[in-house]
Amino acid sequence: MVSTNLSVLVVGATGATGKHVVKQMLNLGHHVKVIARSKERMLDLLKEEKANDKTKLLDVTEASLLDLKQEELEKLTQGCDAVVQCLGHNMTFEGIFGHPRRLVTEATQRLTTAAAASKAPDGGQPKFILMGSNGVANPNGMDEIRPRSERTIIFLLRYLIPPHADNEGAAAYLHNLREKQKKDGKEVKWVVVRPDDLIDDDGKISKYNVYDKPQKGLFGGGEVTRANVAHFMVDLVTKDETWKKWEYQMPVLMNVEKTEDKDKSELKK
Repeated sequence: MVSTNLSVLVVGATGATGKHVVKQMLNLGHHVKVIARSKERMLDLLKEEKANDKTKLLDVTEASLLDLKQEELEKLTQGCDAVVQCLGHNMTFEGIFGHPRRLVTEATQRLTTAAAASKAPDGGQPKFILMGSNGVANPNGMDEIRPRSERTIIFLLRYLIPPHADNEGAAAYLHNLREKQKKDGKEVKWVVVRPDDLIDDDGKISKYNVYDKPQKGLFGGGEVTRANVAHFMVDLVTKDETWKKWEYQMPVLMNVEKTEDKDKSELKK
């Protein structure tokens, strides 16, 4: 069932993937809140994406997420059906090695805490969707064991490239959060979306596959467009059957290849 008249908070909304989430939610007629350093930048991106006629449904809070007080975050998550986090490190020297090194993990902790203190329109807590990385293993141990060469590379990335350790920390936090929140009686349900190699695109949605674990190697195995990643996250927000299938999981996304056997996976469009 497709839900209507939803409200969603998008973090990382001016990023290469987040802007597609905002555009697609607005085009479906949903209310979108965003946290962005520049409202002008957000509006310019929507103009580029030809979604500027929907801005009456958009509320922009100009701020850096980690600079907001917790009560301010709770005010933003209150009444939301979902929180979508597309926040990530800039791929510059300063973005990779500068502070905050735990940007994704800290944002995940603060947003899920705010969601736990908030009420969604259905009476529960807003659900939480995190854009992760295919290089991060599912903490539940259900992923296939990678070849030794790839495990070595991931080990080096963990200690040499802070964003990788940060993405691992965010996934581990959510994995452990479920048991903790059961005791508190307030459960923020979550999904971590793991794109394969990300590629930029013209914003058009194409066919892609959704798997429960990585299917190919760490590098060069497959790719997925940012618009398709956004489309799947929007589906998680708006389609109950999609959410129920993937809640508390870390699905992996890959574009459909022309020669691929389509009977072996779930096709989405």
